[in-house]
Amino acid sequence: MGGYTLIENASVATRNTLRVDARARLLAEVRDASKLPELLDFPVVRSGRLLVLGEGSNLLFTGDFQGTVLAMATSGVQVEQDGDVARIAVAAGERWDDFVRWTLGQGFAGLENLILIPGTVGAAPIQNIGAYGTEVAEFIESVEAWDTQEHRVAILDRAACAFAYRDSVFKHQPGRYIVTAVRFALPRSRELRLDYAGIREELARMGIDKPAPFHVAEAVVHLRTRKLPDPAVIGNAGSFFKNPIVDASVGEALKRDHPELVAWVGNDGRWKLSAAWLIETSGFKGVREGDAGISNRHALVLVNHGRATGAELWALAQRVIAGVQAKFGVRLEPEPVVVGG
Repeated sequence: MGGYTLIENASVATRNTLRVDARARLLAEVRDASKLPELLDFPVVRSGRLLVLGEGSNLLFTGDFQGTVLAMATSGVQVEQDGDVARIAVAAGERWDDFVRWTLGQGFAGLENLILIPGTVGAAPIQNIGAYGTEVAEFIESVEAWDTQEHRVAILDRAACAFAYRDSVFKHQPGRYIVTAVRFALPRSRELRLDYAGIREELARMGIDKPAPFHVAEAVVHLRTRKLPDPAVIGNAGSFFKNPIVDASVGEALKRDHPELVAWVGNDGRWKLSAAWLIETSGFKGVREGDAGISNRHALVLVNHGRATGAELWALAQRVIAGVQAKFGVRLEPEPVVVGG
């Protein structure tokens, strides 16, 4: 069929970075976004559940999926120069890390702190991906999506996307929008963001005293590869738990009881707590139950040592959540989407 491929009873084991061996009733791979209305009108698709999948790097299958998994495999990048700012429209199926490296090669600034994040461009706005003091929302001008409620192409500007920490309108209205392209506004130069999680120290180690964006990207690559396990080596979905945000009174009380608490105070006065510190201090770093485990390199990362099922991984994650809540009175939330049968 032109523009898409359909497979019944398809394995998604190679389509999620936790390597959970689940199956989908129907797998639809879309290469042409204009064919989405036609595909979505099939009775078997229309009558069942729909899950949009990028690279599966932000997903945990707890069982087989009794519906249609829609994988966006579209490609293409279009650039318009507007003075010192480039407006770049990117197809949802492009790999995020490839796009970041391309922007750096073209001399654009802004995305250097977001290098090496797995996933697709289309997935980036859904949870407003962020790392090393930068969120992608800062550079998104608009998101193009197919609106499944109104059956039309929708263009959502930054305000309509309702971006927040690891959050957006796409998470609040799940299933409504299928992201088909993202439009970025990237400057030629901007003040570099160096004050987060060891970037300055890494640049000094590299012998760089006047960094350019590509130097910052290289420093972030060094930091990430040292701290985070590679999904190509061991199944994982990156950071599995969000850093919890609490009121100042809660943060101050925790700091009194635990002076070594790692936290950051936001512009609104609320505290963002280090989930990694909470998990490690609760004794879960490096824990393993069968093939389900917490990485011994980074306490935020849930790992599949081999043949763990989604249910086993989710059970361990829930044990971590319960343990942290019992010790600190703070409830962790998973960062990936947890998908049941």
